[in-house]
Amino acid sequence: MSDTPTGIVIPTVDGAPSTSALGRGVVADALRSVAPGWARDAESTKDWRGDYLRHFHRLVEAGLPSREAALTIAGDGLTSLRSRMRYRPEPAAEERPLEDAFDAPSGAALRTVTVTGTGDVRRELVVPYRGERLQGESLLRQLDRWVSGGVIEPSCAEAVRTVAANPSWLALEGRPVVVLGAGAEMGPLTALLRWGADVVAVDLPRPAIWERLLEIAQRSGGRLHVPVASAGSDVSREAGADLLHDLRRVADWLGEVDGAPVLGNYVYADGALNVRVAVAVDALTVRLRQARPDLALAFLATPTDVFAVPDDAVDESGSRYATAKGIGRLRGPLRVISGGRLLAPNYPGTRPGINDSLVPQQGPNYALAKRLQRWRAAHERAAGATVSLTVAPATRTRSVLKNRLLAAAYAGAHRFGIEIFEPATSNTLMAALLVHDLHVARPPQVHPWQDEAFAAAHGGLWRQPYSPRSALGIAVLFGIGVARG
Repeated sequence: MSDTPTGIVIPTVDGAPSTSALGRGVVADALRSVAPGWARDAESTKDWRGDYLRHFHRLVEAGLPSREAALTIAGDGLTSLRSRMRYRPEPAAEERPLEDAFDAPSGAALRTVTVTGTGDVRRELVVPYRGERLQGESLLRQLDRWVSGGVIEPSCAEAVRTVAANPSWLALEGRPVVVLGAGAEMGPLTALLRWGADVVAVDLPRPAIWERLLEIAQRSGGRLHVPVASAGSDVSREAGADLLHDLRRVADWLGEVDGAPVLGNYVYADGALNVRVAVAVDALTVRLRQARPDLALAFLATPTDVFAVPDDAVDESGSRYATAKGIGRLRGPLRVISGGRLLAPNYPGTRPGINDSLVPQQGPNYALAKRLQRWRAAHERAAGATVSLTVAPATRTRSVLKNRLLAAAYAGAHRFGIEIFEPATSNTLMAALLVHDLHVARPPQVHPWQDEAFAAAHGGLWRQPYSPRSALGIAVLFGIGVARG
């Protein structure tokens, strides 16, 4: 069996796929019009995995002077990535332009199997949290605690309060939600089905995934629409589609969805595969937006990225730095010993502040895949689309906890005022914020960074005293101690 990748692929450089060459080129192209010196610096970087952090920081910094600068970076980055990525129909074939994926033979059309749940429709927003079910006053009190603890932005709490006060919104009547990566732990599928919504699910053709999703659907009060490849009696064995290899059939199938659909991007994969899947979703998004101008878009941004943040977040972080206790009492000696690398202040004084929570262990492929989503959100919002992009909290998902260093950092994060959420809490809150964004018309802000900061649930990273990477090593040490204990 050939090891040559097929479908949507990373372009070949010197005889092999190179995500480093791709990342360097895309970042340089995104910066070229706005910051040509930084673009040249990105192009000349030799150790991309070691140096990518500063270049992704610059992608945000270079866009801050104006809305036009930020949108230029987003548009040029999208154009570069789409022009560089390739499609290979079979191992022996030559690489082709990405758009050729939609011209490939599609085979028999996908058909739809609809599973109508037999459970009750939940008519109230209920958020599972630390063994409790928060609703009504208990939910409102917890939102206040999260805000006072700097865990979520005040706009996030207000959005959730608005949804809680309007429970009829939860069913999203007439707004079927396409969940790409339907089996993802951070996805909204379970919550939406619980609330009686229509969910159109797309995930890989793996029976284990679909057995679980079908069981969830049957217990719920909603309806799950599933793509199947043939007329077999066992839906779990026939369901699913591979976005890397079957974009044309998926696009054709989704083009027939009734109502005013929402396209939600919740896909994730490890390493270079994450970039390939992210680009496949982006290509699908462009194709569907051309055919369905009413299509709304939904994304989850990772908090471990670079964001411009509101002034009050900068002020709160500075106040916490000045009055820090615990490990903060050792700040002076630790900064001297480390040459200033440990426990540095979160913001250097510029406005708006830039929170740089990139985690080196997650790598440049993850950063590129997530930045692609932010660029697409900004680009489509500027074009008039309804877009829900929410910064989700750090969450104990399986994909994170399998990395021992990240797992240890999560275990020690509470020492710095960071709250790590459980998946059930995160995905319910994020689903509620999606419902809010689909019901509350919100025109684009003056600058795209303000749209990204709205309703952010960053877990405390924006308002804690220290620059996240300057505290990461200490958090890991604390976390290892917790694990051993």
